[in-house]
Amino acid sequence: MSSQINSSSRDSASNQEYVRTPQNENKLGGSIVLFVICFALFLGAIYSLSFLSLGNPWPMAACLILFALAFWLPQTIFGRSDSAGEH
Repeated sequence: MSSQINSSSRDSASNQEYVRTPQNENKLGGSIVLFVICFALFLGAIYSLSFLSLGNPWPMAACLILFALAFWLPQTIFGRSDSAGEH
C-alpha cells in the first residue's frame, strides 16, 4: 500500500523523519482506557432508564447527558485534533 505523505504530517521533534499515520496514532493501552470510559458512560445512560417514571423526569435527563457525553467526548476531546491538514 502506498500513501501520500505531506510535510505537515511529519513530526518535527525528531530528526528521523518520523511519520504519524493512523496506525501509530494512539497506543493500544490508551485506546482501551478511552473505550472503557466511553462505554461506561453509555451503559450508565442505559442504566439510568431503569429509574424512569412519568412522575420523575431526572433519569431521562441523566440518560441524555450521559449518552451525549459518550458520543461527544471521543469525537471532539479524544479525537485526532491534529489531522486537519492531512486530507
